[in-house]
Amino acid sequence: MKKADHSREASTLKVAKIGLRAFQRVGAFVKPTTRMIQIFGHRATKAVVEVDEEQLAGLLSGKRLSVELPADKGYVILKLKNDRIVGLGFFINGEVASQISSKELRKEMLVSL
Repeated sequence: MKKADHSREASTLKVAKIGLRAFQRVGAFVKPTTRMIQIFGHRATKAVVEVDEEQLAGLLSGKRLSVELPADKGYVILKLKNDRIVGLGFFINGEVASQISSKELRKEMLVSL
């Protein structure tokens, strides 16, 4: 492996950053990245909205979900009832809208749908 052409080429590159991007600023909000919440979201105790498959399908098709949360407007974690973290939603005025982009959806994530 050490003598492979791609290994030699890669060894000349300088690493600027390593790791997982955890947050990004979006307007007045700090948005957790989807990858970060998929890895660590199961530890969240606030701003979590549990949805079933039907509700998730509605969110993914652009519908909003009415929920009662003791929270201000902002990002929430969307979690299926089997504790599988799916992605993010945005909570405002008693409703959650999906923030899951189609590029973040993978077939493996929706096997049970």
